[in-house]
Amino acid sequence: MAKKKTVLDFLKMKEAGEKFSKLAIYDFTSAWLAEQAGLEMILVGDSMGMVVYGYDGTVPVTMDQMIAHSQAVRRGAPNIFVVGDLPFLSYQTSVEDAVRNAGRFYKEAGMDAVKLEGGKQVAPQIRAIADAGMLVMAHIGLTPQSAGALGGFKVQGNTAEAAMQVLSDALALEEAGAFMVLLEGVPSETGKLVTEKLKVPTISVGAGPYCDGQAVLLSDLIGMYPVFTPKFVKKYANMGEDVIKVVGEYVADIKSGTFPGPEQCYKMRAGEAEKLEALLKEKGL
Repeated sequence: MAKKKTVLDFLKMKEAGEKFSKLAIYDFTSAWLAEQAGLEMILVGDSMGMVVYGYDGTVPVTMDQMIAHSQAVRRGAPNIFVVGDLPFLSYQTSVEDAVRNAGRFYKEAGMDAVKLEGGKQVAPQIRAIADAGMLVMAHIGLTPQSAGALGGFKVQGNTAEAAMQVLSDALALEEAGAFMVLLEGVPSETGKLVTEKLKVPTISVGAGPYCDGQAVLLSDLIGMYPVFTPKFVKKYANMGEDVIKVVGEYVADIKSGTFPGPEQCYKMRAGEAEKLEALLKEKGL
């Protein structure tokens, strides 16, 4: 099993031009499988709101939900660098709330870092979390928690002026102490610009090939979330279709009486069935 990466490892990978991998995962089993496959980073993302709970967006997700799923992922992937995603209103309200809730991820779920969304306006929160001895990842570009204010899930940084604003935010958050910057939903040119100008690593969620790492949702990667697939996702499987097929066969086998078959059934010890029959007769049952 590969040794768990550290913040220094990711910095060295950036300097060497070596890309790294990250997936959003929310449960023990998926995390365990990802560790066996050699994944380097997991985000326990508030995207679970849509994928796991069926919410319309990420806003309803609570800290308690995030902690519970982070604990499960940590147990499944002890040798992967895992990041806990601070949900809506867990850090925007005050610097004190930001530090307290980041600390919950560390104390209760054993996270290696936390992530929060926003540009320069969240620099004080990032600085305070970093000053408290915790690693914090910044998230700029398309920020799902504030998608309504952005006019929906739309590409950001797609003009020269907008790209400069993304860069300005990234530099401010790096200065505030972010150990990594996640860029979501921006053109490749913007991703390249920010990656070249920052000293810390960048990670792309639909920000092109020039970032230092790449990330998507595991559910998108394997075709298990049927509601919507972003443009930037490459599906490596269509497991949702497989699940529908398998469950359909299961239902049909039950209806036809072919499941369970003899191979799925337990048997009494030798001679015990006869003893049971005798006991029933003795008691007149």
